Amino acid sequence: MSDAGPTAVLPRRPLTVGELLDSAVLLLRAQARLLVPLGVLLALGEQLLLHPLRALAAARPPEWWFHDHRFGWYWLLLAAGAGTEASIIAVLGNPAARGAGAALLGRRAGVRELFPAARWGATLLFAAAVGLTVCLAALAGPVWFIAYGLLGAVIPALVVDRVPAHRAPGRALRLAVRAGARAAAIRLLGYLGWWLIRLGIGLGLWYGLVLLGLFDLQAWALPVATAAWAGVNAVAYPALACLDAVLHLETRMRTEGLDIRLSRAPVGVPEPVLLAVPR
Repeated sequence: MSDAGPTAVLPRRPLTVGELLDSAVLLLRAQARLLVPLGVLLALGEQLLLHPLRALAAARPPEWWFHDHRFGWYWLLLAAGAGTEASIIAVLGNPAARGAGAALLGRRAGVRELFPAARWGATLLFAAAVGLTVCLAALAGPVWFIAYGLLGAVIPALVVDRVPAHRAPGRALRLAVRAGARAAAIRLLGYLGWWLIRLGIGLGLWYGLVLLGLFDLQAWALPVATAAWAGVNAVAYPALACLDAVLHLETRMRTEGLDIRLSRAPVGVPEPVLLAVPR
């Protein structure tokens, strides 16, 4: 089995932080036909789900900042948004992790291979659990950083490592804190980068339309803002799921010697067996 070259989506060696971020973008480009449409549906669903809380917090588009001394409702809105983000990224992590596994083995997985991805029942269950955990952590303010940073590998551990469902959270936590919590820190860095991109595009689109003055944005504020944020999130959420996937495999190469194991594997071993964690 030939090793993946330096221009591969996921080279078969430990990577730098910059290379990890590049690999996540390359994986998104390779699997955009599946991940972006799924991201659109999930991002639109999130906007609809958050709308009642925005109304209770008197949060107005496009920045959705609270008004009228309703900070309590606004804090709940922020926590709920953090939870829905984490859940969506986890759901998208199922096909993203399978795509990353194929990329590590030097091939590109097709849409038909990724869409009927395995273990969807457990994926949806863990996605809900991750979202609830992050939501509760966000209610406590800075605890959100810990929860979000530590839970990125739950779905990759479930789908790629093929561990029993009850072991996936524990394995994700162990991987996140290895090497001085490197994986957790990189996950937070990736989130911060995409948060800045989302903020710039979401608000930039709004104020660009204001400058053009083509129509009354006050009357169209809600649908325009909803479309803008859903559009940018439809790309950001798959990108973050791809980062989780490549970061998981890179952590395994860095701390478990997965790259060495693959280079020594006999010809003909099935791909799921190659990537699974030995029991």
